[in-house]
Amino acid sequence: MAWRLGVDIGGTFTDVAVIDERTGRTGIAKVSTTPDDFGRGVIEGLEAAIAAQGIDPAGVSFVSHATTVVTNALLEGKGARVALISTEGFRDLLELRRSARADLYDLNQDPPSVLVPRRWRLEVNERMDAQGEVVTPLADAEIERVVAELRALDVEAIAVCFLFAFLNDAHEQALGRRLREAFPDKPIFLSSEVLPEIREFERVSTTAVCAYVGPILESYLRRLESAVGGLGLPGLYVMGSNGGVFDVEEGLKMPAMAVESGPAAGVIAAAHLGRQVDKPNLISFDMGGTTAKASLIENGTVETTSEYEVGGEGNVNRWLHGTGHPIRVPVVDLAEVSAGGGSIAWIDAGGALRVGPESAGAAPGPVCYGRGGTAPTVTDADVVLGYLNPHHLLGGKLPMDRDAAWRAIETEIAAPLGLDVTAAAAGILAVVNHSMAEALRIVSVERGHDAREFTLVAFGGAGPVHAAALADVLDVPEVLIPPIPGGFSALGLVTTDLRRDYSKTYYATISDADPAAIEARFKEMEAAGRAMLEQSGIDESRRVLERSADCRYVKQAYELTVPLPEGGTDAAALDGLADAFHTRHAQVYGHQNRDEAVQIVNVRLSATGRLPELPFTAELGEAADETRRPVWFPDAGETDCLITSRAGLAAAGSADGPLIVEEVDTTVVVPPGWRADVDERGFISLKRGEKV
Repeated sequence: MAWRLGVDIGGTFTDVAVIDERTGRTGIAKVSTTPDDFGRGVIEGLEAAIAAQGIDPAGVSFVSHATTVVTNALLEGKGARVALISTEGFRDLLELRRSARADLYDLNQDPPSVLVPRRWRLEVNERMDAQGEVVTPLADAEIERVVAELRALDVEAIAVCFLFAFLNDAHEQALGRRLREAFPDKPIFLSSEVLPEIREFERVSTTAVCAYVGPILESYLRRLESAVGGLGLPGLYVMGSNGGVFDVEEGLKMPAMAVESGPAAGVIAAAHLGRQVDKPNLISFDMGGTTAKASLIENGTVETTSEYEVGGEGNVNRWLHGTGHPIRVPVVDLAEVSAGGGSIAWIDAGGALRVGPESAGAAPGPVCYGRGGTAPTVTDADVVLGYLNPHHLLGGKLPMDRDAAWRAIETEIAAPLGLDVTAAAAGILAVVNHSMAEALRIVSVERGHDAREFTLVAFGGAGPVHAAALADVLDVPEVLIPPIPGGFSALGLVTTDLRRDYSKTYYATISDADPAAIEARFKEMEAAGRAMLEQSGIDESRRVLERSADCRYVKQAYELTVPLPEGGTDAAALDGLADAFHTRHAQVYGHQNRDEAVQIVNVRLSATGRLPELPFTAELGEAADETRRPVWFPDAGETDCLITSRAGLAAAGSADGPLIVEEVDTTVVVPPGWRADVDERGFISLKRGEKV
C-alpha cells in the first residue's frame, strides 16, 4: 500500500488530493462540482486522480471524503420527514427554543424553521426528575400506543428526547428497543445516545438534526461507498466537524458529526504543515468559490467549540446565535464569511457597492468561465486586474474570457457608479478583502491574540491571490503557501486521524464531586471509544484516549472545556482541574476568581486512532518560461509584473514583488514590498518588508 486519497467538494470544484506514503509526494486532480449529484463529481474526481497519477487502486490504503450533504440539507430545508417523541408536556421544545436573536433591534426577524412539524410531534406519559429518579413509569401500553400512532404517520426517521434522559436513559432505551423492532427500516435516534448532556433544547435540537439528515446522509454514503468499491478502492472514511475522520457506520450513528467537514479538513492540514515547518502559531485562511474561512492554531492546537448553529446566518457568520439549529458536537472553531471567488458584486438601494452573500457557485460560475454567468464576481475582478492568467487555470483546461468579465463589471458596476472598469474592479476587491479581514480579526485580535505573532497559511483556489493584501491589513509578517493550495483541504483529509468524541453530564462542584462516579462515566465512554477504534482496525499502539471536563464558576451559565490533568479523577487530579480552569478562564476572559467554587457540568472523552504522520512536499515540476504582464496593485497602480512558476521561483531561490506565481490550481500574488522564497520542500513563504 502506498497511496492515500482525499476528496473535498467545493462550491466550484471537487478536489482530489493524493499523497505517496513512501515519499510524501503530493498531487491534485480538480473536476467541476456537480450540484445535481455531488457523488458523481466525487467519482469523476477519483477517476481523474487515479489516471493522472498512474495509481493502481490496489495500492491505495486510505480514502477520505468531506461532504456537504448534511449542511446543504439543513440550509435548503430538504431533510427527511421526522417524528419527534417527547415527555408529556414538552412537545413544543423545538419551537420554544431560547431567546437568542442575531439582531436585538430587528423586530421583523424571522425565527429559524422548525425541523419537525407539530403534527409529527408525539407525547409520552413518562417522567424522570432532576436526579434521574422515576416519577412516572413508562407503561407498556404507552409504548404500544406510540407505535400505533407512528404507523399512521408518513415519516422517514424517528427522534426520541425524554426529560432528564441524560441522567437516566431507561425509558428512552425501552421505547427505542420497541421502535427498532417495529420499524427496522427507519433510523431511530435517542437523545441519550446522541447527546447525553444537560440543556434540554440543545439536546432535542441535536437529536432532531440527526434524524432530519440521517436518511439523506445514509443514502448518499451508501451509494458513494458502493461506487468507490467499484473502482477497486478500500472502505470510505468521512471527515468530521471535530477535525477527525470516522467510518460510514460510525457516521450514521451521529450524522451531526458531518457538519462542516470540509472546512475542518483545511485547518487540520494547516496544523500538520505547521508541525512540519516548526511554526506552531498559525492563522488558517481558506478562500474558495463561495466562502472564506479563518481559524486560529495556537501552540499546534486546533480549537474546537460546541456552541454552533447550522442553517440560517450561523453558517455565514458563525458568531451569530439564534439564526439556526444548535448542535452540541465539537466543531473546529472557524469564522466564515460569504466571500469567495464566485461571490457576486452588486449595488444596493443606497448606491453602495456590495459583494456577496450570493455566489455564482459552480453553475453558472463567474462570467469569465463562459458558462452562462452574467453577474460580475470576485474572480472576474481578479482577471480584469491582471492577477489571473485567462489561459492558465487548470493548465489551460478552463480558459477564462477577460473581455466578458470586463463587460460585466462595466455594465453592472462601473457605469452605475460612474467609475472606470479598473476602479470598479479594484472596488470589488477592496470590499471583499475588508469582509475577509473581519474573519481573520475575529479568530485572532478579538480573542486576545496578537496577529503579528502568527503566520498566515493561505489556501483554497483564491486564498493565495488575496493573502498578502489581508496580511497587510493585520500586520501579519509572513504568509505560507502550502503544496497544492487549491486542493489543500482535500490534502487535510489524508493527514488527519480517526476521532470520535463522547460526553456525559456530571453536575457538581469540584469540592463536592465523587471521584468514583466521575471515573465510572469515563470508563463507560472509554469502552465505547475502544470498541469504535477496534472496529476501525486501529492497532492498540495507535489508540489515544484523552479526558476533559466542561467547567464553570457556580453562578455562570456557560462552560469552558479543560483537559483533565494526567487523566486522573482522584482528589489531587480534581484540584488540578480547578487550577487549570482558573488559568483558562483568565486566558479567555481576562480575569479569574480563585476564591469562587468551580463546578463540573460535563465530562468528555476524545478517542483517537493515530494514523502514521506523513511529511509532504510540493510537486515543483519543470520551470515554466517567465513572462510579464500588466497587473494592478493598490498603491502602485498598473505595474509591469514578472510572471513565474513555483519551480521557477525555486530555481531563483527568492524574488521581490511585484510578482505573480502561477500554479495549476491557484495563483500567488506577491505585491510590492513583499518577498517570496521557496524552501527545500517547495513551500512558498511571503515576507513583508518594513512599512514606509
